[in-house]
Amino acid sequence: MPRKSPLVIGHRGAPGYRPEHTRSSYELALAMGVDAVEPDVVATKDGVLVVRHENEISGTTDVATRSEFADRKTTKRVDGQALTGWFTEDFTWEELSTLRSRERLPEVRLSSASFDGGQGILRLIDVLDIVREASAEHGRELGVVLEVKHATYFESIGLPLAPLIERDLRASGWAAGELPLVIESFESTVLGQLRERGISASYIYLIEAGGRPYDQFAVHGTRARTYKATVEPKGLDDLVGSVDGISVDKKMLLARGNTIVADAHARGLKVFTWTCRPENRFLAKEFRGEGGKEAYGDYEAEWGVIARTGVDGVFVDHPDLGVAFFRG
Repeated sequence: MPRKSPLVIGHRGAPGYRPEHTRSSYELALAMGVDAVEPDVVATKDGVLVVRHENEISGTTDVATRSEFADRKTTKRVDGQALTGWFTEDFTWEELSTLRSRERLPEVRLSSASFDGGQGILRLIDVLDIVREASAEHGRELGVVLEVKHATYFESIGLPLAPLIERDLRASGWAAGELPLVIESFESTVLGQLRERGISASYIYLIEAGGRPYDQFAVHGTRARTYKATVEPKGLDDLVGSVDGISVDKKMLLARGNTIVADAHARGLKVFTWTCRPENRFLAKEFRGEGGKEAYGDYEAEWGVIARTGVDGVFVDHPDLGVAFFRG
């Protein structure tokens, strides 16, 4: 029987309340009733998969204050963009494990920022264990939505992510369908690599509102299909059989007259969307209210538009609000 409400996925845990990708962020999301949590994975110099939104970590850790790592600051091109900072691939896991996590958006999430410095960085295997333990504690199946970050870039520096992900999933008992696993990426190449390795999961292709996927751009340049074209009927036709669904920027579902969900469902593809957040800063203009960017606007009206599309999964930063609204 089809679900009447979408999956509610704790985006990096519960980052509306705790610094993202920390143990307390994941544990809070799971306690608040989400169906799954979403870790982003990047690699260390010695091939350990850690959960960070990006491989550049100055915004989410205290690395910039650590004098022993001052000489690691550098500029790199990641997915065609020049970035300056500190990068996970320039550290061993032992070194990274000494860093403390920080709130990425302290100007919006002052309460979360009050937890700065209290927790370290997690590995993927740590998150997998947290979710397995929470499943037993809460008496229901809880899932992981694993996002693979910058796969083409990591392969280019000799750290291909697919074998590292397979290693950790098999070691943790998550590779054969024992617990609900979704694997997603903005790059379809790595999804294909993991499928070929026999990892039992739902494979979801992440879709930006603009631009092109970097793995395809690296090969085909401007001849690569745009993300926008990918969600048109011909693009969706070409996804059938290679992925199980798409996950689109919520702006695409809020656009008047869009038929993305219906078109995907007609082809047997699921649709997720990211990210449902209540603060004015993140709401579409017509749903913003008074009180500044950190105040909550009319998020329920925006989320109602999204829910009425029939979407299959939503990423939320405030799991309690997401569970209350989408399961209400």
